[in-house]
Amino acid sequence: MLKVGILGGGQLGRMLLQAAANYPVETFVMEDDAECPAAHLCHHFTKGSIRDFDAVYNFGKNLDAITIEIENVNVDALEKLEKEGVKVYPSPAVLRTIKNKILQKEYYQQHEIPTAGFKITLSRAELEASVDFLPAVHKLGEGGYDGKGVQMIKDAEAISLGFDAPSVLEKAVDIKKEIAQMVAINADGQTALYPPVEMLFDPDLNLLDYQLCPAEIDEKTLWKIEAISLSVVRNFKSPGLFAVELFVDKKGDVFVNETAPRVHNSGHHTIEAHYSSQFDMLWRIMLNYPLGNTAAILPSIMVNIIGADGHSGPVGYEGLEEMLKIDNAFVHLYGKQQTKPGRKMGHVTILSNDKQDLLHKSNKVKRMLLPVAKKS
Repeated sequence: MLKVGILGGGQLGRMLLQAAANYPVETFVMEDDAECPAAHLCHHFTKGSIRDFDAVYNFGKNLDAITIEIENVNVDALEKLEKEGVKVYPSPAVLRTIKNKILQKEYYQQHEIPTAGFKITLSRAELEASVDFLPAVHKLGEGGYDGKGVQMIKDAEAISLGFDAPSVLEKAVDIKKEIAQMVAINADGQTALYPPVEMLFDPDLNLLDYQLCPAEIDEKTLWKIEAISLSVVRNFKSPGLFAVELFVDKKGDVFVNETAPRVHNSGHHTIEAHYSSQFDMLWRIMLNYPLGNTAAILPSIMVNIIGADGHSGPVGYEGLEEMLKIDNAFVHLYGKQQTKPGRKMGHVTILSNDKQDLLHKSNKVKRMLLPVAKKS
């Protein structure tokens, strides 16, 4: 039985472990919180920092393979483990490129992958000298996550919102749609594409609000999205599961925004809505089994359940029983003990052949199911 480790114990690790229960694998998780969502579902839990070289190296040295649920891990330790024969999904070289948004943008440029025009700014002073490049989006080179470390700068008056650290200043795109394309690639270079999804964001939190699968796009745009996403992933030369996030502009051109080298929020709907979920697929890749069937069973919509405004503390869920009365709605609560405004606490996937039915039910779920602080 293979021993496989996951660096990070959040909701992605939790759902990965739920899929692991179907396979002959011994699971190991490292996270610095013993009460994290994944802690009670793995065979072996280690409390430690995924950013610490010694902690990551000691965690991984007796494993057969290791993967991540967040990019912000110690890549040096993973490189040492890889040299010693531990399989790392994706390879540390890919993680080194992706976890730094400057290197990521340069990677797209190097491989002639369409992406928005950009400038590198190493300081606030360099940002202030780039007024002629506005409107643009300023992205912190390292450490940003879930909308943090990303700032829209429309004009000179908004320059102060930018970062005084190495960052990417990315030309604003006249966006028509935001799309995510999940791509699986195994050790033999075989690939599998999920149907692309259309992402709709909460403009205040800059977090994914809900997403529709399949995305409403014409055939020509679909071909562009698939070809560009495959180019992104094949040039990494690493097995793994990747979420390629793209913009379609109002002219119909397609640009890569960012890539995540792991299971991703934009693939959660695949648990119920597709024959092989993104989590099942990653286990197939790591255990060297055949790639799964990515086809949709039914169209779907996925709603993120976000911590309610004005509520911080031990979590309770208002409206859960009512929500569970909705036909073909599947709830996933992430097991987080504490809620706070804007925190991802779970998601709900709804299946239906009727788009209006999906939209109606998703709005109902958003109004109905609220993570709130329990009254003491």
